[in-house]
Amino acid sequence: MIRLLSILLSIVLLSGCAATMTKEDWSEPEIARSPIQNILDTVPYLNGPKITIAVYQFADKTGQRKPNERFSQLSSAITQGSEVWVINALKNVGNESWFTVVERIGLDNLVKERQLIKSTREVYEGNEAPKLKPILFAGLLLEGGVVGYESNIESGGVGARYFGIGGNTEYRVDQVTIAMRIVSVQTGEVLLTTAVEKRIASYKSGADVFRFLDLGTKALELEAGSAVNEPVNYAVRTAIEAGVVDLIHQGENKGIWNYSEKLYKVENKEKKDE
Repeated sequence: MIRLLSILLSIVLLSGCAATMTKEDWSEPEIARSPIQNILDTVPYLNGPKITIAVYQFADKTGQRKPNERFSQLSSAITQGSEVWVINALKNVGNESWFTVVERIGLDNLVKERQLIKSTREVYEGNEAPKLKPILFAGLLLEGGVVGYESNIESGGVGARYFGIGGNTEYRVDQVTIAMRIVSVQTGEVLLTTAVEKRIASYKSGADVFRFLDLGTKALELEAGSAVNEPVNYAVRTAIEAGVVDLIHQGENKGIWNYSEKLYKVENKEKKDE
């Protein structure tokens, strides 16, 4: 009995209590803050009025399915809603001082709703019905997409076993690549381009026991382990936000726009004083 207890204690120590998660450990919903919010906030303010920009799509161009060693999966490896993170990054960069983002992904719904408002007003208010304001047009377009997803570009691990008791750790690295460009609406010229790669790390650790008891007539086998996988959606969002920041810095270097250094320094000083 003492021998069996010592084996079970070894399992607990090696696995780090990996299999003890219960319902009480479930977390409450949280606001999905940017993984690199500090970088977005430290972008200097724009010297001038906000730039109106449109995003029509930011598609998954990889065609990749979720990797699986045993069978092919139908689920996509990459989120199909990456344009959400593009719009979010454009809105938040530089403390929301850079871009006015106009709706284009749901443009059909927007136009239908405006037509509904117009027709309803005409029916009930006639010619005196107030007119809707014109839809904003964009001076710039942001185009691009997720252009690469490579799975298992790097893997490895280490393990050891002694008298049937052992432990092991494994890791695996995938990689996602996004590309984006800013286009002038008036001329069609591609003004700025960038590409960002983000590695996706996965880690797994475990321990096991395999022993023969009672002169080899009985076998004892125990396993425990845990795994941590970096979400692909997290990697895509981080890469997109880093790409937006890079485009802004490129535009300043090329003289397309300028930083408002004075305003930026004042704001930073106020934050430090607080």
